[in-house]
Amino acid sequence: MDNPLTSQILDLLSEQDHFLSTDAFPQTPSSIIKSALDRLASRGMVLYETNDREEARLTGEGEEIAAHGSHEAKVFDAVRKAMEGLKIGDLPGIVGKESAKVGQGKAFKEGWIKKNEKGLLLARADSITDITRQQLELIRETKTHPDTNAILDLRKRKLVTMHKVTSFDISKGPKYAKELVKEETDLTAEMLANGSWKNLSFKPYNFHSLGAITPSGALHPLNKVRHEFRQIFFETGFEEMPTNRYVETGFWNFDALFVPQQHPARDLQDTFYISDPSFADKPRADATPKSSSKKLAVDYDQYWDCIKEVHEKGKYGSIGYRYPWKEEESLRLVLRTHTTAVSTYMLHKLAADPRPARYFSIDRVFRNESVDATHLAEFHQVEGVIADFDLTLGGLIGFMETFFAKMGVHGLRFKPAYNPYTEPSMEIFGWHEGLGKWVEIGNSGMFRPEMLEPMGFPKDMRVYGWGLSLERPTMIKYGVKNIRELLGHKVDLNFVENNPAVRLEKD
Repeated sequence: MDNPLTSQILDLLSEQDHFLSTDAFPQTPSSIIKSALDRLASRGMVLYETNDREEARLTGEGEEIAAHGSHEAKVFDAVRKAMEGLKIGDLPGIVGKESAKVGQGKAFKEGWIKKNEKGLLLARADSITDITRQQLELIRETKTHPDTNAILDLRKRKLVTMHKVTSFDISKGPKYAKELVKEETDLTAEMLANGSWKNLSFKPYNFHSLGAITPSGALHPLNKVRHEFRQIFFETGFEEMPTNRYVETGFWNFDALFVPQQHPARDLQDTFYISDPSFADKPRADATPKSSSKKLAVDYDQYWDCIKEVHEKGKYGSIGYRYPWKEEESLRLVLRTHTTAVSTYMLHKLAADPRPARYFSIDRVFRNESVDATHLAEFHQVEGVIADFDLTLGGLIGFMETFFAKMGVHGLRFKPAYNPYTEPSMEIFGWHEGLGKWVEIGNSGMFRPEMLEPMGFPKDMRVYGWGLSLERPTMIKYGVKNIRELLGHKVDLNFVENNPAVRLEKD
């Protein structure tokens, strides 16, 4: 028998109907007692009830006071014995430094001593009652005190500590027996052959016990929501763009999108610039393996010149920004501030063979922002573009309603907005049931001719563009209030392992 307490418990129950574990086994930890009780209770041999209570125990200093008196009583006794008064400086030598330090103030507060005009300590009474000692003696005997304020005061003075005590009220069960019969856990071939199984007691199966947790990997909530977005895009005929370049040039990140070089978004306080290397080469075609099929040639030099001209002088019906466009500013390396830089690169390749197309991307972008509960210096952007002939603003609104309906968001509202590279532009709002208000869930617009025509698109080719963050819908779905608990070094791994699956179309 693994636990000797089992036989002791059965022996005690043979002499009495029930007993308390704290009376029978005062020095035995409750965890060991419970283990023995659970073993007996699983066979119906005992019944027990668990009682939890808090017990007051004296600290080392409390034990000293209970035995020899409180600090303040020692101070009073020393002052009373000095008939002509006691100097304060002499007190530590008589009662000790600790008692002099603590007890002096307490004795003054109780009105037991006073100071005369010469600065000497005098007793104000012939005798006193050492309340502190009495309280501690009672607690030492009963493990409690009827006055809760006294307990609080003694705890503040670190004379008493509180401890949780678990006791068990144990009684006989329906299958009580004085001896615990050994139960077999396995039915062997030998038992079947010799028939011994007929006289053996077998341990019953516990069908309510939990299985062992199997260590396994877990998808981050952002990846789960990202998967849902990807499925929506694939269902509606989109092709995923390559987003493996976190570092872009100012040309693809800003200039090709018709963002002027003096735009606030390009300031150091908004954008992360790379220090080494600081600049890149002019745009050129990606290196392709010799075995790859021949593709349409793209004139990057002409594209470069067109972007410069549309900024400085205007072109394609636009007057431009009319400022001296700087080549070195365009070649500065940055951590991309949006995945629209990728969309621009893909649209430029599409312009070599203009045709209807649908692209999307979901990846990380970087902004030089102050970190708080709703903002990080890096986050994920969901972006989609649709290129086709003779597209209209009404078509964009209709597609946005279809797209967000797949996420379970209906009844959208659209508000006019400004973006350097889209016109018209719209902010998208959806009703949030939990917050009880309209919240911005995305941004959208139609790319400007100053962006599309330098690439080589015909005038009747239009491109929709829209985007939203991946973190916001994830925070809403999982009830996360602080974005730093979702992404970054403060993420709780238990949250990642235990979070449920997500379906964007479900509430």
